[in-house]
Amino acid sequence: MMRSILFMAILMSIAAAYYIYLPLPSTISEPWKLMFMDAILRGVMHVSFFAHDLGLSRPFDVARYAASWDVIQGPQSIPAVRVTDTYFAGVEAQVFEPTASDQELHLKRGVVYFHGGGWTLGSGKMESYYLQCMMMAEELDAVVISVEYRLAPDGRFPDQYNDVFQASKHILTAEVLGRYSIDPKRVAVSGDSAGGNLAAAVAQQMALDSSIPIKFKVQALVYPALQALDFNTPSYQQNAHIPILYRPVVARFWLEYLNGNQNLVPALLANNHTALDQGQEMAAAKAKINWTKLLPVAFQKNYKPVVPLHGDPKLVEKLPGLLDVRAAPLLAETEMLKAVPPAYIMTCEHDVLRDDGLMYATRLEEAGVHVTVDHYEDGFHGCLSFAFGPLQFSVGTRSLGNYIRWLKENL
Repeated sequence: MMRSILFMAILMSIAAAYYIYLPLPSTISEPWKLMFMDAILRGVMHVSFFAHDLGLSRPFDVARYAASWDVIQGPQSIPAVRVTDTYFAGVEAQVFEPTASDQELHLKRGVVYFHGGGWTLGSGKMESYYLQCMMMAEELDAVVISVEYRLAPDGRFPDQYNDVFQASKHILTAEVLGRYSIDPKRVAVSGDSAGGNLAAAVAQQMALDSSIPIKFKVQALVYPALQALDFNTPSYQQNAHIPILYRPVVARFWLEYLNGNQNLVPALLANNHTALDQGQEMAAAKAKINWTKLLPVAFQKNYKPVVPLHGDPKLVEKLPGLLDVRAAPLLAETEMLKAVPPAYIMTCEHDVLRDDGLMYATRLEEAGVHVTVDHYEDGFHGCLSFAFGPLQFSVGTRSLGNYIRWLKENL
């Protein structure tokens, strides 16, 4: 009996070690800690997709439920920062106000922030975002407004974009800015991952909207997702199996956002939607994400473009958002890019989305926009959210500190 128990324990230990261990690059921040953390997140995703395959739930339902465990219930202020729940244009938001200057009659900075989560998961009420916004409010002496938005599948593109655009438009009014003592000349829009996508899209659209007299001063994009036409950029090829954002999962997120069938994942990963036989409109769009011209040579390495000769002509019909600049800000025309505010773009070497940010930086610079690229050689996707608590990573602490420092110097 004891031998059987011991044998089973050994087998289970081997299975657990096999699941946890990943051959990670030595340059990535704290690889063993990342392995253990990723094993949990990866396990949740596997269960979520397996339940969907069995017809028991929608693709991300289990993952969404797991993410809800981390949500802070009700506004929780601290002596230095007052937190309140409110709505802007009918969109829920949390407002973080520094209290140190309550008795002083001066205008503060403002930051409008959009959380990440693949347009499908997450909330600004999750502990990591809550702590991040509190730190930003205190260290910047800024009013930070964390905007919630509808998540897929309850909301599909352009619902998420419309929510953050309308909320931002309402926030950038004299009435709202005056209510919170925000300087109308010192307001930033920011976000990470899918939130970075939304921040870039909002910055573009608001810059050209003549009905909005008050504009964002800067935009701060943290490892943003900016296009879904090429899932084979060098960073997608290099980091396809690196935590915490795997290449197939990105395609799944895009399909949820754009209301596509999850069966289309293999077609997207093969770039079938951007094959050579897909027409002039697609060819024009591809020119704006041509990494052989937009990426610094050091990031191209020895990778080759993946361009199929023949693709699925109905893919773009099924997913019209692929070519919509509100969903894919990297596809913006140069004239639009010329109007956007100065940008901060954070990228991580070990992130499938690295090249989206780097290509956008090049396109903005070519349009005459001042850009600061903050690249982390040991960084991975989502690292900024690991700046606190037991899962704190050194690259998380450094990246959050530098992000706040840039805002302090430029906002």
